[in-house]
Amino acid sequence: MSIQDRSRMLAMRQYQQVKNRQQSMLMRAAQELGLPEELSDYWSPIQGKIDPTTRLIYESSHVAMS
Repeated sequence: MSIQDRSRMLAMRQYQQVKNRQQSMLMRAAQELGLPEELSDYWSPIQGKIDPTTRLIYESSHVAMS
């Protein structure tokens, strides 16, 4: 597998992880507030790119969970 293929796979995986985290957090918030769970389907990347603020919020951090 070439370096380009590996980097593409890594970028796609990170994109999907950020999307999944955002939707999970939205679903939990919707459940707590008693709102419909369909709100968790919200996803609005612009031209396939994740907003930098969204990436910072939902990207995995280096902090370990206890």
